[in-house]
Amino acid sequence: MSNFKPNYFQKRNKVHGPKANERIRALDVQVIGSDGGNLGTLPIKKAIELAKQEGLDLIEISPNANPPVCKIMDIGKYKYDLQKKANQAKKKQKTISLKEIKLRPGTEIHDYNFKIKNAKKFIAKGDKVKFTVKFKGREMQHTELGKELMNRIIEETKEIAKIESQPKFEGRQMVMIIQPI
Repeated sequence: MSNFKPNYFQKRNKVHGPKANERIRALDVQVIGSDGGNLGTLPIKKAIELAKQEGLDLIEISPNANPPVCKIMDIGKYKYDLQKKANQAKKKQKTISLKEIKLRPGTEIHDYNFKIKNAKKFIAKGDKVKFTVKFKGREMQHTELGKELMNRIIEETKEIAKIESQPKFEGRQMVMIIQPI
């Protein structure tokens, strides 16, 4: 009986980022010099030698091209530039969240006004608002009260918002989503 136990949960040493120098598998590559000039198609060994002479790395820029396009530059600077571009793209990205406001068919006017005021604030910020009217017990027999409430909400927010999904029943509650114009 042997003491061999296979390790199914071993870590994978996968290197992330662009391929550089000896990790490039192509035989011939299209080389762009450190000054940005095209050096033409070269064998991989010669391209790596040119990069080493300049004290830089050969980085695979476009691996899917035929032959792959490589550039002579510092790998640290290249990774830094990629990270910077990713951060810029993330900064420009607008996240829209969904805020929920819960009501009941018998919600008093003061509470209703307070919730509408909050909904208008959310819409002004650029968020979507989900209105939920919850029915309990015998309130299910008076669903027209919920429809009237939803119509009143639509009327009060029509200048700043449009309806994304019309009021509809989901079980014992009526749901509607509005979004900024």
